[in-house]
Amino acid sequence: MMTCDEARLLLHALLDGELDAGHAREVEAHVAGCPRCAAELSQFREMRRAMASANLSFAPPASLRARIDAAIPAPVTRAPAPSRRSLLKGFAFGTALSAVAATGAVFMVVRSDRDRQILGDVVSAHLRSLQVEHLTDVPSSNQHTVKPWFNGKLAVAPPVADLTAQGFTLLGGRLDAIDGKPVAAIVYRRRLHVINLFVAQAASVDHVAARNETVQGFNTLRWNDQGLRFIAISDINAEELQEFHGKFEAALRAGA
Repeated sequence: MMTCDEARLLLHALLDGELDAGHAREVEAHVAGCPRCAAELSQFREMRRAMASANLSFAPPASLRARIDAAIPAPVTRAPAPSRRSLLKGFAFGTALSAVAATGAVFMVVRSDRDRQILGDVVSAHLRSLQVEHLTDVPSSNQHTVKPWFNGKLAVAPPVADLTAQGFTLLGGRLDAIDGKPVAAIVYRRRLHVINLFVAQAASVDHVAARNETVQGFNTLRWNDQGLRFIAISDINAEELQEFHGKFEAALRAGA
């Protein structure tokens, strides 16, 4: 049976139509028998209706254009008309520059799409883990029990840090999949909130600074260190997730 904490994590996903049929039925069944969660879901629906009907657009005043025009300095001199030869040279250079820019734009779009796919997989894996009996394959608060469990299951065993004394309780670990590849998931708890830390082998050993993004209502933090790629996700606020990252990295360096 789904608990209130598990259902509340999925209410927004239910409203946005992001749950599969099985999860949707579980949440709806819980809400049907829980007045507290039913009231919270009703508030979310009312907020959505209010935002949809509100006129949130802003029309700038006509005086704004006059102020912008007045702020732009008038041209002092007019440049001489370019020759035909200079026009052709400029056209050729501009065409080459546009081709380079277009290539970069395509790369950025492809990379952005791949990033969105990976983050989508992370959110899906996080939601799956919140199902009953699916949070951990090796439930343990002992890092010396969790880390060896991954030996032979992945190419590289992930680092595991016990951060209970720092306010992040180690719950255990499990195998999961991100971007079609097996990864380790190290599970922590911050009060009533679950933090999934996904660990996989990185493409290079270069250090990549942590980058925070909010995806489908969850905060995520991605970074690379010591040849590994880390992605943390939770519904705790971004500051606490950044604190988790700092504590984990400090423990990782101390262990190294």
